[in-house]
Amino acid sequence: MQAVIDFPELSPELFSISIFGMELALRWYALAYIAGILIAWRMAAGAIRRPTLWPADTPPIKPEQLEDFITWIILGVILGGRLGFVLFYQPGYYLSHPLEILMVWQGGMAFHGGLLGVVIATYIFARRHDIAILSLADLVAYTVPPGLFLGRLANFINAELWGRPSELPWAVIFPGAAAQDCPGVIAGVCARHPSQLYEAILEGLLLGGLLLWLVYRRDCFRTPGFVMGVFLAGYGISRFIVEFFRQPDVQFVSAGNPLGLAFHIGGYGLTMGQILSLPMIALGVWFALRARRNA
Repeated sequence: MQAVIDFPELSPELFSISIFGMELALRWYALAYIAGILIAWRMAAGAIRRPTLWPADTPPIKPEQLEDFITWIILGVILGGRLGFVLFYQPGYYLSHPLEILMVWQGGMAFHGGLLGVVIATYIFARRHDIAILSLADLVAYTVPPGLFLGRLANFINAELWGRPSELPWAVIFPGAAAQDCPGVIAGVCARHPSQLYEAILEGLLLGGLLLWLVYRRDCFRTPGFVMGVFLAGYGISRFIVEFFRQPDVQFVSAGNPLGLAFHIGGYGLTMGQILSLPMIALGVWFALRARRNA
């Protein structure tokens, strides 16, 4: 095996305290969610304070409405993310253990489900307050990449959602029996693609930078639906690419399907992440083209 990288000495917990015999811990993953929401809040507040960014110099939402809207978004992320994981990835297990659906602290969130939850929350909020839905969706899309970046860094720190075995110089030796269970590696250690970092770069840094440029250099908030379309297509393409390097979900892996393809014919097919990303890409391209035609 070529030179690879040992996993750094990182703990999933910032700190833990014992209260009345119970261990309470602040984990990096929870902090990533909190920081992502706070950053999104400040980004949204900054954007709506600049009327010239928006059609007719009118932001889609008033500053006093933003706090209520953030609450709706948080509920959409949590409920959608959890139910998405249950329905997309382990429906059989949770059908047999329905009470565990509520145990979000045990892990198990799906981005595509969280996105659907945010879409529903945004739609309901816009209808209730008579807000231009496409401009509000643009605002939400613009604020998402920092949270994605932080969330993927937290996945790396937690040593979870790692990639397929690799001998590339930047491959990482992740700890744990599951990470070290690599077909063909009989002795020694197994290094893997740090696919969490690939996603952090593509979904967080590159996509976030593109959206910032579109908003502040190309005035794309003035074309309702375009920023949302670019985000959907950009995330879908990024996730589709990373799925080639990401370790497949264990429930899809079998002796006859070692790549963990959710749909396959003759050994060729798509992972669940790729299947869920295709509608995002199609919708994103459609919204972006439609926005341009209506500009």
